Amino acid sequence: MKDEPVRQRLLAEATRLFAERGFESTSVQEIVVAAGVTKGAMYHYFDSKDDLLHEIYARVLRMQMDRLTHIADGPGTIRQRLHRAAADVVETTAANLDDSKIFFRSIHLLAPETQKTVRAERRRYHERFRALVAEGQRTGVFSDRVPAELVVDYFFGSVHHLGTWFSTRGPLTGAQVGQHFADLLLASLGAGDVDE
Repeated sequence: MKDEPVRQRLLAEATRLFAERGFESTSVQEIVVAAGVTKGAMYHYFDSKDDLLHEIYARVLRMQMDRLTHIADGPGTIRQRLHRAAADVVETTAANLDDSKIFFRSIHLLAPETQKTVRAERRRYHERFRALVAEGQRTGVFSDRVPAELVVDYFFGSVHHLGTWFSTRGPLTGAQVGQHFADLLLASLGAGDVDE
């Protein structure tokens, strides 16, 4: 679409500025100047700075949800599908690290209704992921010593923490970290090695 680049520029510049200066310290004026558009153009696409912050995270979450659905409904054993799903969420989070860092650093600054919406969106992703763990536990492939809910909360606590230590200049790529995290998750479920 003809207007799509304006929306993408606004998101790109907001992401860059929020990452550099913080959400609170970045004004709408700074965003529109950096994007080379007017405030009117910004408000055509986004209702507020809150709306921009929400979309920065929501676009990553939508992409991850699409990928998770494809993996969960795709071919392979439950071990293989859970391993792929776990590796994928780590790899895509690492590939969109600024978006995730900004979001987790700034979620408390969002309006209460927006926070509620975002938490519900994230919960849907976690529930879909948990369904894979529960399927493996129900069929006896995974140990059920630890409730699926706790397994998922523990795993995503680690994933959401990536922004505090992962660097693209580090010794491991996002994909490599994803493979290790997925291996650790399956080992914790007593699932053993995965033959991909």
